[in-house]
Amino acid sequence: MDFKQHGVWMKALWSLEAACKQRRLWKKDGQRVVFTNGCFDLLHPGHITYLQDAQHLGDVLIVGLNDDASIQRLKGSSRPINPLHDRACMLSALRSVDRVVAFSEDTPLKLITHLMPDILVKGGDYTVDSIVGAKEVMQSGGEVRVIPFLEGYSSTRLIQRIQEKN
Repeated sequence: MDFKQHGVWMKALWSLEAACKQRRLWKKDGQRVVFTNGCFDLLHPGHITYLQDAQHLGDVLIVGLNDDASIQRLKGSSRPINPLHDRACMLSALRSVDRVVAFSEDTPLKLITHLMPDILVKGGDYTVDSIVGAKEVMQSGGEVRVIPFLEGYSSTRLIQRIQEKN
C-alpha cells in the first residue's frame, strides 16, 4: 500500500510546531500530556504494551520518533528496518498514541524542552537519573516514570530470529 497516496503520511507525522500548538491547547483544557520516545523499528507486543501503559498515565500521549539517520547512528548501518514514515504510520494508527513527532538528534531533549510534558516516560532499562530531559521536566513540576518492559520482546532479538531462519 502506498501510504503517501492515501494521505496517511500527512496524518502520521506532526511537526514540532504543530505538536507544541496542540500541547498548549491540551494544557489549557487541563489535560495531562505524557511523552515517550524511541525507534519503534519493528513494532511488537512489548511496544504495544509499553505505549498503552504510558498513555494510561495521563490523558494524551506524544511519541518522539528517531528519524532514520538518528537510528543508524545509534544502532548501526543495518537499521532501521522500516523507514521513518512507515514507523510513524504504524504508531499513529495505535489507539494509545495521539501524536508522533520525528527528531533527528541522538536524544529527544529538544522535543522534551519544547513540549514540556507533564509526564516523561521511558522503558524499564532506564533509571530516572539516566533519562534525557528528566531534570528539565521535574524542574517544571512534571513527573518522570519508568515502565517495566514486557519480558521476551525486543526488536534486536526479533531481527536475530529472522536472520537465523534464513
